[in-house]
Amino acid sequence: QSIEDRAKIDGLYECVLCGSCSSSCPSYWWHSNEYLGPAILQQAYRWVIDSRDEYTGERLEALGGDMKLDECFQVGVCSLACPKGLNPRKAIQELKEKYKEYEEKKKKESTNIEICSMHSNTPILHGGCLLYTSP
Repeated sequence: QSIEDRAKIDGLYECVLCGSCSSSCPSYWWHSNEYLGPAILQQAYRWVIDSRDEYTGERLEALGGDMKLDECFQVGVCSLACPKGLNPRKAIQELKEKYKEYEEKKKKESTNIEICSMHSNTPILHGGCLLYTSP
């Protein structure tokens, strides 16, 4: 791991999951049985940006859907409540951006697969995709 990559997780790995941020979060108050909350989402971000992690795609996939990332409205009380001075609000904002990039990449890959599957007969390698064209 490079020094730059290691620096990315500063301010994230120090979290001890005390829950102060989650207990101060309005979204977590309203949906604590469904919303993951700032403590968990900050830890998710810690793993997503860790260059040593081999499951980034799987982690981002698990964060999709209802009551996970979209329930955070960036109020910021979570960051004020952290006794260690960490910034879960920023981590969640950056995690949302990473998830958006992941969704766009997934959509683009899906589109490429659809385009490839529309062709038939003669195989042609084009841009890393095996295309089939009519004779």
